[in-house]
Amino acid sequence: MSSETLAGAGWSIWPAPAKLNLFLRITGRRDDGYHLLQTVFRLLEWGDSIRLRVRQDGAIHRHGPSVPGVDEADDLTVRAANMLRSSANVLAGADIIIDKSIPAGGGFGGGSSDAATVLVALNALWGAGLEVEELAAIALRLGADVPVFVRGSNAWAEGVGEQLRPVDLPPAWYLLADPGVHAPTAALFRAPELTRDAPPATMSDFVSGAPLGNAFEPVLRAREPAVEAVFAALSQVGSPRLTGSGSGCFVEFATRGQAEAALATLPPGLRAWVAEGAQASPLHRALADWTKNAVAAP
Repeated sequence: MSSETLAGAGWSIWPAPAKLNLFLRITGRRDDGYHLLQTVFRLLEWGDSIRLRVRQDGAIHRHGPSVPGVDEADDLTVRAANMLRSSANVLAGADIIIDKSIPAGGGFGGGSSDAATVLVALNALWGAGLEVEELAAIALRLGADVPVFVRGSNAWAEGVGEQLRPVDLPPAWYLLADPGVHAPTAALFRAPELTRDAPPATMSDFVSGAPLGNAFEPVLRAREPAVEAVFAALSQVGSPRLTGSGSGCFVEFATRGQAEAALATLPPGLRAWVAEGAQASPLHRALADWTKNAVAAP
């Protein structure tokens, strides 16, 4: 697809925000083998961008590179579009382009957020008319992290991550770092040293600032020297944490100035950047703007 085509009429651009897990505990395992989790999802004002264009022939195509080794039909965004099309009995199709900023395997939720953005945006662009609950049900079939992006609120999560309760979080800025390690989620869940029976935390524990930790942190730090090196560097400027089951690390600050000052002291060559914590999802703000413009259009 040429640059002229990509810049042509019919395309719309939608944000796919990243997330952080402010803590992550594994409290047990279901009979079907899935682990029971507790976490708080924090959405960020940083992430990928999704470009979409409605097609009239019913085809779903993703243009540009996908995850290495993943066929187009198995791509999570393509699956999301096809599942929405089937669930809503839509005849139209879509072209999909993903402008990636979120590193794969970092625990920042890039693939899940991309899929959620496709669901939410195509529901609007196609006029499918599904409610958020219906979209969240489709999202859960794609992955446990996808519903939080569809719902668009910072949330306390339990179950396998799908039981969501919106939470108000204070303003915060984050120093993020990518060790460049693609953490193998399935292998980490099988790790014999992983703590799978942590006592359940409470909202009061979280609000009080109790150190709730991330179950995957000691496993990854022991297995991946690059992750341990990033923790050592970030420890010079604050209290680093791991996000999700990925290799991404972060330190929380109250202000942008504090986060940027800490960034400036990190050693050269470390991939690190600053992002603001979101109070509401950038995707849902974009949807509100699109809806307002669509209503106002003649």
